[in-house]
Amino acid sequence: MALVTTTEMFQKAYNGGYAIGAFNVNNMEIIQGITEAAGKLRSPLILQVSAGARKYANHKYLVKLVEAALEINDIPISLHLDHGADFEICKSCIDGGFTSVMIDGSHYDFEKNIEVTKGVVEYAHEHGVVVEGELGQLSGIEDDVKVSFEDAAYTNPDQVEEFVKRTGVDSLAIAIGTSHGAFKFKPGQKPQLRFDILKEIEARIPGFPIVLHGASSVPQKYVCEIEQFGGNLADAIGIPEVMLREAAKSAVCKINIDSDLRLAFTAGVRKVLYNEPDAFDPRAYLQEGRANIKTLVSHKILDVLGSDNKA
Repeated sequence: MALVTTTEMFQKAYNGGYAIGAFNVNNMEIIQGITEAAGKLRSPLILQVSAGARKYANHKYLVKLVEAALEINDIPISLHLDHGADFEICKSCIDGGFTSVMIDGSHYDFEKNIEVTKGVVEYAHEHGVVVEGELGQLSGIEDDVKVSFEDAAYTNPDQVEEFVKRTGVDSLAIAIGTSHGAFKFKPGQKPQLRFDILKEIEARIPGFPIVLHGASSVPQKYVCEIEQFGGNLADAIGIPEVMLREAAKSAVCKINIDSDLRLAFTAGVRKVLYNEPDAFDPRAYLQEGRANIKTLVSHKILDVLGSDNKA
């Protein structure tokens, strides 16, 4: 099976009341764990690559790893650029085999965001690639994306219809209370998604696929294990999964998951090296991280996204 765009995925997800998991990938073991879980559960899948991942693993390596996963797992997979900073980065991914790109113009004013996003859409559509745009800014840190809590801003529902119409984007990332990273909120702050904003946006652009970034739940199981094996993540707080499941039943068709993968993988590696400090075979500790990825992704598909048996 070849890589696909997200168009059909999102149509089915919107009508079926579930969401597709968009999981960030950085190396072979993470790709293996994600795709093995999705393949076993017959779930469609979005594998997404950030600027940091491209710097670390190289664009061509990641594409070939995803292509190998396609040969092994007979499920629909879309390869997506996460947080494309400008036209050139998006063009590079479009020309390099990606089937979906995100152009993140959320740090610009409204008119500049439209201008930048529209330019990417025109080029992408000429090449059969779909585009995700963004309105509103999430707080937190993810690779090259850094937004302070004070600078974060909810998406303005009054702008979404005009933005979608003038840019021609295929999906829209919105800010309703999610946040990038494991340390999402200030101490004592209660995570809360603004479902009132989501419902108003749904009413403005009915039938249009919505995306949630920064939607990791920060599983305490892995936080505790990292703490047990020498880490310090006591203040890490995520989005409650019950809220994410509710969002998945709405117009939200894509939910991004990155920090949870990092936590799960790191917990597995730390466990092996903590219990076996003289271990030097990377296969021993990397396979523990991979096993944690598979367990985590299976849980997300079954209990949060609801995308099992939808391939």
